[in-house]
Amino acid sequence: MDARMHLSPAYDAQVRDDSERLTLAAEILGLLADRTRLALLQRLAEGEADVTTLTEACGVARPSVSQHLARLRLAGLVSTRKEGRRVVYQLRHGHLRRLVDEALSVAEHQLDHLPPHD
Repeated sequence: MDARMHLSPAYDAQVRDDSERLTLAAEILGLLADRTRLALLQRLAEGEADVTTLTEACGVARPSVSQHLARLRLAGLVSTRKEGRRVVYQLRHGHLRRLVDEALSVAEHQLDHLPPHD
C-alpha cells in the first residue's frame, strides 16, 4: 500500500507547487550567478537606465550588455519602455532589488571575514 494514498489531493498540489517554485527560484538564482547580469541588476536597482548608461556602469562591451539584458527581459526580471528611440530598462519588482542587495551583503560579509593576505 502506498503511503501517499492517504494524503489529500491538496497535499499533492502543494508538493507540485513547491517543486515548481523551487525550480523557478533556482533558475532566477542561476541568472544572478553571472557577474555582468548582477552588475546590471545592481545598477537598475538604483533606477531605470538605457543601454548606454548600463554599459558605462558595468564596464562591459555594449553587445554583451544587450545580450544579458535580453536574457533578463525574457526571464521576466526586467521590463522595458520606449523613450523616443531609446529603450529604457527597469526592474520588474522590488523583490529582485532586495535579492540583489542581500546577495551583495552576503558577499561583503564574506570579504570582511577573509584572512588577511600576506
